[in-house]
Amino acid sequence: MALPPGPRTPAPLNLLRFARRPLATLQGWHARYGDTFTVKMPGFGVGVYVADPDAIRELFTGDQSDLRAGEANSFMEPVLGPHSVLVLDGSEHLRQRKLLLPPFQGSRVTAFREVIRDVAEREVARWRPGGELVLRERMRALTFEVICRAVFGVTEPDRVETLRAKLGAVIDSSPLFMLSGALRKDLGPGTPGRRFRERLVAADAALYEEIDRRRHAEDLESRSDVLSLLLRARDEDGRGMSDRELRDELFTMLGAGHETTATGLAFAFELLLHNPAALARLRAELAGGEDAYLEAVVRETLRLRPVIDAAERTLTKPRTVAGWELPAGVKVYPGIVLIQHRADLYPHPHEFRPERFTEDGADSYSWIPFGGGIRRCIGAALATAEMAEVLRVAVPLVELRPLRAAPDPVVLRGITLAPKHGVRVAVERRLPAATRPATTTATV
Repeated sequence: MALPPGPRTPAPLNLLRFARRPLATLQGWHARYGDTFTVKMPGFGVGVYVADPDAIRELFTGDQSDLRAGEANSFMEPVLGPHSVLVLDGSEHLRQRKLLLPPFQGSRVTAFREVIRDVAEREVARWRPGGELVLRERMRALTFEVICRAVFGVTEPDRVETLRAKLGAVIDSSPLFMLSGALRKDLGPGTPGRRFRERLVAADAALYEEIDRRRHAEDLESRSDVLSLLLRARDEDGRGMSDRELRDELFTMLGAGHETTATGLAFAFELLLHNPAALARLRAELAGGEDAYLEAVVRETLRLRPVIDAAERTLTKPRTVAGWELPAGVKVYPGIVLIQHRADLYPHPHEFRPERFTEDGADSYSWIPFGGGIRRCIGAALATAEMAEVLRVAVPLVELRPLRAAPDPVVLRGITLAPKHGVRVAVERRLPAATRPATTTATV
């Protein structure tokens, strides 16, 4: 079967170009080869990017029997574990997803907003005039604490710091440990494989300790953190989740919800700081108690700067995608970056225009930063709520100044797109109380 056209350069060179300039590289391939093109990269094999909204809709909502997203994500299994919802397919994936969904819906996420505001207020209270910040690092600290409190149910500072040290050591390890079995091989003391295994064992021990502590807590039935809710959850056969399943899902929530949300927040601050009119409008509307523009800022940030470049599906049998008959074994990538930068869907697509989401909104399959269908990110509502609440707290309290004249170049960090320098800013001043919304309770 003939594959769609694509770059003929060697696979390692494709990966190098993508890692250094992912947005420009993808958009360049799209401009040259059209809405469907083939790219080869080491560690990922042959992949077909798709930027056609109708084809993406079909991939997300049509027959899923020949699509394996878990198989496409299998390179993450050495860290996330074999029971992670990200690496499962078929009936086991559906079982885990049904157990995981309730804590991340509706009133549960609304309740988490108070936790997010509290963490954000304490973080922003530390930002003093004259100081300098790397916002992505500060947002990583913030989102980790939110996960500890809202997901793990851990509030004691010493336990939070223990989890931060042990889990962070694994999360911050090179993604090559996931991609290379040879690198993970334990060759004795001091070798990379041994150090990685020791970090993973220490992280697992910390998670199992929290699971055991919670499983035997006297107030388990009344707790509302995600871990407690999962311990009480039962599937259609009355089965709960095993400790190993809980460990894998907790690691998945940390890996998928910590770094990505922190990066999205860093991008949001950066885009606002380089678009003063949008920042002024957001500050004014927050002072007036209006949320519509705040929500539009979050959506526009995730459109213009998605943290993941594409969703993934592996074909288990031949399938027609966007008019191409593709063979089994090929990975199909619904292109998040590509569809969200189409000029016919988003006029002036490279400009930061939150108002586009207060006017006409977007079609369901042209705004897909969290993927779609039965594989849509379970934590999407929590992630967007977290971004909104942090901005709600920070924007009215402090005036920041970017330390670079232009926005950071976007580069590949692990498997995510991130600002190269982390968005470095100076804290100019604290803002007067008149600019703060009534819902903000921080005192500084």
